[in-house]
Amino acid sequence: MKIRLLAVGHKMPKWVQDTFNDYNQRLQKNQQIELIEIAPIHRSKTISIEKAKQQEGQLILSALKPGEKILVLDEKGKALSTKFLAQSIKNWQMDGDNVAIVIGGADGVSVEVKQRAQITWSLSLLTFPHPLVRVILIEQIYRAFSIIANHPYHRE
Repeated sequence: MKIRLLAVGHKMPKWVQDTFNDYNQRLQKNQQIELIEIAPIHRSKTISIEKAKQQEGQLILSALKPGEKILVLDEKGKALSTKFLAQSIKNWQMDGDNVAIVIGGADGVSVEVKQRAQITWSLSLLTFPHPLVRVILIEQIYRAFSIIANHPYHRE
């Protein structure tokens, strides 16, 4: 199983890159997350929000690999617990599934991307800035792998 993070956005602050890399390096080599950054479409008066989302959606869809399970982060998605994420990862490992987790652009993801997703996940009812989403996501993946390994990082 391989997990890839497809994230619209680039030029993240150093603290985001450092934190993402720190958690990713804590994972075993075969668990590490591959980060694919997708350049956002420049917003201007001549391009509508929907057109920008559609163009970013095409870039996301073209970055997907055949057979990958697609998990999209979306504010209207389902709230998942860390334990549920851990169990999902465990199932993906057992089934040999590769997974692409999608973080959309500033205005979210296109309808086409949402339709391809097997899971639509909301991190919270709160709205987070994109850099923070990357940090939260990698920490939750690390925590989920810790739960699977019965590591004491996760406490109840």
